[in-house]
Amino acid sequence: MELDWLGRLDDWVDWLDAWDYEIAREILQRGVALLAVVAFWSTLNQFRPLLGERGLLPVPELLRAVRRLRGPSVFRWGYTDRGLVGVATAGLVLGASVVVGLPQLGPPWVPMLVFLGMWILYLSIVVVGQTFYGFGWEMLLCEALFVVAFLGSADQPPPLVILVAVWWLVFRLEFGAGMIKIRGGREWRDLTALMYHHETQPMPGPLSRQAHLLPPWFHRLEVVGNHIAQLGVPFLLFIPGPVGSAAAGVIIATQLWLILTGNFAWLNWITVVLAAGAITDSAWHWLIPAIPTELRADASSIPLWWAVVVLAVAALLLVLSRQPLLNLLNRRQLMNASFNRFMLVNAYGAFGTVTKRRVEYVIEGTLDADPDGPATEWREYEFAGKPGDVRRIPRQWAPYHLRLDWLMWFLPLGRMWEPWFERLLVRLLEADAPTLRLLATDPFAGEPPRWVRVRAYHYRFATHGEYRAQRVRWVRTLEGEVVRPASLR
Repeated sequence: MELDWLGRLDDWVDWLDAWDYEIAREILQRGVALLAVVAFWSTLNQFRPLLGERGLLPVPELLRAVRRLRGPSVFRWGYTDRGLVGVATAGLVLGASVVVGLPQLGPPWVPMLVFLGMWILYLSIVVVGQTFYGFGWEMLLCEALFVVAFLGSADQPPPLVILVAVWWLVFRLEFGAGMIKIRGGREWRDLTALMYHHETQPMPGPLSRQAHLLPPWFHRLEVVGNHIAQLGVPFLLFIPGPVGSAAAGVIIATQLWLILTGNFAWLNWITVVLAAGAITDSAWHWLIPAIPTELRADASSIPLWWAVVVLAVAALLLVLSRQPLLNLLNRRQLMNASFNRFMLVNAYGAFGTVTKRRVEYVIEGTLDADPDGPATEWREYEFAGKPGDVRRIPRQWAPYHLRLDWLMWFLPLGRMWEPWFERLLVRLLEADAPTLRLLATDPFAGEPPRWVRVRAYHYRFATHGEYRAQRVRWVRTLEGEVVRPASLR
C-alpha cells in the first residue's frame, strides 16, 4: 500500500519535468550569469567614483540620512570602498563559475545557492545605488537571478513551473513596454516614434545614424512591428512547443534590431536570454539539425524534495504577481517599479514618450586666468559614450553600462540641477583621477583647470550630403550657457 502511494506521488511529480527545454535552461543559466558578470564588472569600475566614500553621491551620506533602506543590503551595517570591491569580486567569481558550468554539475541546491548569492550581492548594490542604479534593467537582473536560481542541475530536467515564471517575466517586460507606449506619447499611435528615437535615444550606437536615415515608411513599419512584438506575441509564449518557440523567435529578432541600433546596457541582451527560455530543444533541432533531439537521455526525474522547493517558489511568485498584473491593467501604469523590498515580480516598460530633439550638455574647462577674455581657450571634456566630438562614430558599449553618460542624457530633459552634477564639476576642477577615468579624455592631462563651464548644444545626425562634405556624424548648434564659468574659489 505504501509503495502504491509513493508511486502515485512520483507520477504526480513527473508533470513538472520539462524534458524538451534542456537547451533553454543552459541559455538561461549561463546567459543570466554572464550578464551578471558584466553588471558586477561595471560596478567594480564605476561604483567608487560615483557612489563610494568620496563619490558624487557617497553611500555613507545616504546611510546617515535614511532610517531604512528600500531593500535588504549587506551595506546597511556600514559601507567601505574595500567592502564594495569584495562584494563585486564575489559576484564576478560566482557568475563566472556558472558560465563555465561548475555549479550545474552538482545537485540542484548548488546552482540555487550560487544564483541566490549573486541575487543578494547585486540587490545589496542596487539598494544603495541611488539614481545611478535607478534603471529598470537593474531590478530586471535581480529578478532574473532569483527565478533562474531554481532551474536545477544538469542531471535532471528543468522544472516546468520555473520556466513558466520566466515566460511570465518576459511577458511583463514586453507587454508592459507595449502598453506604456500605447498609453504614452501620440508618436507611438501615429507611427512616427522611430523617426526620432534613433537620433535622440540616450546613447546611440555605431549603426544608429544609418538607422535614423532610413526612409519614413521603414520607420512606420518599425513601429508596427514593435506593437505586434510587444502587444500580441507575448501571449503566445504560454503555449509550449512550436507556438511558444516561434513567439520567442519574434521577440528575439526585435531585440537584436535594438541591440544593433542602440546601447541600452544589458536590457535587450537579457530579454534575448530570457525569451530563449521558451524555445524547445525540438525547435533548436529543426533550426540546426546537428543538435540532437534527446540531450539528457540518462537524466532522472525531478526528486520529490526539489519539486516541493520549486512549487513553493512558484507559489510565492504567483502571490507577488497580483500587483504587477493590476498595474498592467491600470491606465496610470507604473514603469520600472518594484512592489516589494526584494525586487521580485516587478513592473517594466520604457520610452512611453520619445524625445523629439537631442540637447547635450557639454562641459568645458580652461587653464586661463580670465574666463571671459577674448582669447580664452576652452577645451571640452569628452565622455565615453554620449555624443561629443561631431566626427566621432558612436561606440557599441552594451551590454556594459555607462551610468554617468546615461544620467548626463537626462539633465536637459528637466532634471537640470542634481547634487551629483555639481560635485562632478568640483571633481573636474580638482582633476580627481578616479572621476577622470570615467571620461574618455582629460583635455588637461591631469592638470586641474582654473575654470569650468557647461554649454547646451542641439545635436542631430548629419545627412549623407553633410557627411560627404564635412566628414561629420553629428551637426550641432549652440543653444546657450547652462553654467557660467565657475572655479573652486
